[in-house]
Formats: sequence, structure tokens, C-alpha cells
Amino acid sequence: MFSTINFQEILSAFIVLFAVIDIIGSIPIIIDLKQKGRNFNAVKATVISFLLLIGFFFAGEMLLKLFQVDITSFAVAGAFIIFLMSLEMILDVEIFKNQGPIKEATLVPLVFPLLAGAGSFTTLLSLRAEFAAINIIIALILNMVWVYIVLSMTGKIEHLLGKGGIYMLRKFFGIILLAISVRLFTANIAQLIGN
Repeated sequence: MFSTINFQEILSAFIVLFAVIDIIGSIPIIIDLKQKGRNFNAVKATVISFLLLIGFFFAGEMLLKLFQVDITSFAVAGAFIIFLMSLEMILDVEIFKNQGPIKEATLVPLVFPLLAGAGSFTTLLSLRAEFAAINIIIALILNMVWVYIVLSMTGKIEHLLGKGGIYMLRKFFGIILLAISVRLFTANIAQLIGN
């Protein structure tokens, strides 16, 4: 298992997950939650998110088989989701609306859908079509460490980056996501048509 560790794959998977989870882009939402008196627990949010994501990473393929969907098809579908998420970030539009009934901030909207949402689930399975599992898991753990740091230092990070810095970062990762979605689509559509 450890012989398949590849730092290039870890870095690529880390960047993809970093852009999809987009904890930096979520800072304004998190600050807004705090101002509305909806507090959250950084440790609890990080651990629950990690467990959900790792659970889906291992059981997701089995779920797909249940619905007779292969990873390549899922990767193409994932490319569309990532494409739409990138459009949200680049164009400042809301495509995925959060209209959940729960008012507690740690689970909703922080864990789901901000950290462990449809985009993250789709991305994890899409990455499995390209990278070794161990590299994706390491990239996910590194992302969760980063998520915890950001959640526990939200105020300081906002002060450091400023609204303009957060906005620029969101746009930059929107473009990265757009490029990733195109690569994911082209890499898997050829295989799908070939089958």
C-alpha cells in the first residue's frame, strides 16, 4: 500500500480537494454564522467531516455498484458538478442553494454542505479514477488539518487576508477548479466512449 505513495499525486489531490472544500472561500459564511449567534465547534466539525468523507470514499464505490454506475461515469458526472462549482466561484452566482431546515451551525451548514457536501463526495470518487487511494487519503487528511486551522482561526485569517484577499483567492481557485473539471471530463469521456 505504502509503495504507491506518490508526492505528485498527493499534491494534485490536495489542490483539487482544497479548491472543492474551499474553506478559505467559506470564511465570509462562517463569520456571518458567528455574527448571527450560530456558534460551531471546530474539532467536532473537522472530525465529522473527515469521517463522512472517508466513509464515502470507501463505501461510495459499493453504493455506485448498487445503482450499476461505474467510476468512469461518476467521474464524468463529477466533472459537471465541479464545473458548476467553479462557475459559482468565478461568476459570483449561487447554483447550489442550501435550504436545510436545521438551525445548528456545526452540522448544517458547516459540515454539510460546506465541508462534506455533494461536490466533495463527487470529487473523492472522481479522484479514485486517476490516483492511488493512499495518496487521496493523505491529501484528505492534510486538507482536514488545514480546515481545522482555518475554523479555529477564522477571525485572524479574515483580518490577515481582508475581504479583497478572500475574494481574489476564491476567483483563483474557481479558475483552477474549472481547469480540473475540463481535465477530468476529457480524461474519462474518451474511456467511456471506448467502452
